[in-house]
Amino acid sequence: YPADGSLASGQRLNALALSGIVRRDIRTSVGGASGTALGVPLTVTLTLVNTASSCARLAGHAVYLWHCTRDGGYSLYSGGVTTENYLRGVQVSDANGQVTFTTIFPGCYSGRWPHIHFEVFSSLSTATSGNSDVRTSQLALPESVCRSVYGSASGYTSSLTNLNAITLASDNIFSDGYSTQMATVTGDLTNGFAATLTVGV
Repeated sequence: YPADGSLASGQRLNALALSGIVRRDIRTSVGGASGTALGVPLTVTLTLVNTASSCARLAGHAVYLWHCTRDGGYSLYSGGVTTENYLRGVQVSDANGQVTFTTIFPGCYSGRWPHIHFEVFSSLSTATSGNSDVRTSQLALPESVCRSVYGSASGYTSSLTNLNAITLASDNIFSDGYSTQMATVTGDLTNGFAATLTVGV
């Protein structure tokens, strides 16, 4: 459900062309839509490094990040949220190669391990045109944190049921290995969580 201008689920949607899509806080829709996604607060920080240059930090690259709601739906695609575009946004990496998004902890939908999608582009202009991403990947979330959120926080009841039916080994994306995609997550239900991941490009 990328909404990056490519054909997905029989539709060619493009959130990257929306006014206001370049933002840190992705919890509220932009471009004329005004809904806000509810859920446990989560900050996601990705650090981009150049694998061809001793993992030097990559400044000036753009990251498009998106994920599902607390009950497993995707804005623009899923029933009830097709008019919303929240939980999608673009940031440009700073001098440390970092981008940070303020969002909510995603739910777990049937058949998939809890995850967050992202695409890396060489510049903001290529990102907002939806062309030539240099890396497409997903960030996986640790089971212990997922169980803590899904078992206690409001709105995540179905996520716990779905999590109980999936493993990293049976997930169709992470089953071939997830060591470079598993985020480090800190925090708690009261203060929210922070996820970090280093991304080789």
